[in-house]
Amino acid sequence: MCYPNLDQRANALITWLTADLGLQILRIEPASSDASFRRYFRVKHAEGCHVAMDAPPDKENTAAFIRNAALLQKAGLHVPAIYRQNLEQGFLLLEDLGSRSYLDVLKPDNADALYRTALESLFRLQRGIVPSRCGLPAYDKALLSRELAIFYEWFLEKRLGIVMPCAVRQILDDYLIDSALQQPQVCVHRDYHSRNLMWLDQDSPGVIDFQDAVIGPVTYDLASLLRDCYIRWPRHQVAEWLEQYYQRLLADRMLACDFRQFERWFDLMGLQRHLKAIGIFSRLQLRDGKPGYLADIPRTMSYVVDVCSRYPELAEFNGFLAHQVLPIYQARL
Repeated sequence: MCYPNLDQRANALITWLTADLGLQILRIEPASSDASFRRYFRVKHAEGCHVAMDAPPDKENTAAFIRNAALLQKAGLHVPAIYRQNLEQGFLLLEDLGSRSYLDVLKPDNADALYRTALESLFRLQRGIVPSRCGLPAYDKALLSRELAIFYEWFLEKRLGIVMPCAVRQILDDYLIDSALQQPQVCVHRDYHSRNLMWLDQDSPGVIDFQDAVIGPVTYDLASLLRDCYIRWPRHQVAEWLEQYYQRLLADRMLACDFRQFERWFDLMGLQRHLKAIGIFSRLQLRDGKPGYLADIPRTMSYVVDVCSRYPELAEFNGFLAHQVLPIYQARL
């Protein structure tokens, strides 16, 4: 079976579904795509509905997706079941978790309930996976440095034409990386936010996009969720959720610090993530031809500005941001 309006990989996927798996396809349509080279198709067939993942083997690590799905499922998270796999071609047949993400359904009147379930799922992730036994890579200094470099290269240099002074960059890198490495280390999803949590009638949320999981700072996924690049909540509400989660970690003896230290870790971890995200959003447009994420940079930048203004240790970077970066960026909006 060949669909003339689909590309070569999509037709190869259909051949696998029909010839190898024996599915009688009634309809196939794009389910979603993300910021990587992966894409997903919703496949309706004679026996039901599944999602087929296309992950080019030269660009994506399908084996990591399979390994991490098993880890998260064992910890009690609702990740899509994997029914069939073809590692050579980079195809998977997955459970269909629907098309409604948390971002699609979140409203002020249901946010507390939805975030309660999201935080419960996150707690299972952090408590249920033993860092020393899971085989996940470390979120180490080298990886943290590479991620910060995405901001310097793709946003500052390639988008704005600005080179950050070496001294300012070194101070910022050292400060953020030291803070990350000081924290208790747990399993980190790395993209635990409203677009990767699926709203379900039962056993919600469904958790997707976990293939890049690592062992890293306890506040990373919390910052991804509560200071989401795609939706923003009032500071007092974020503070309330943060305090509640801190108390739960403390009660379970996963922490041994006061709330002020925890909040500081959270702020600085969020800053590292938001700088990386701004760089990635820029790279998606400049390199990959995906301009849709540019609309999320202002929200993400607002988190950066807010945190930088509250920490004297960030004064040099804050000055660079205020006097050089923001004027050029805002002039181009």
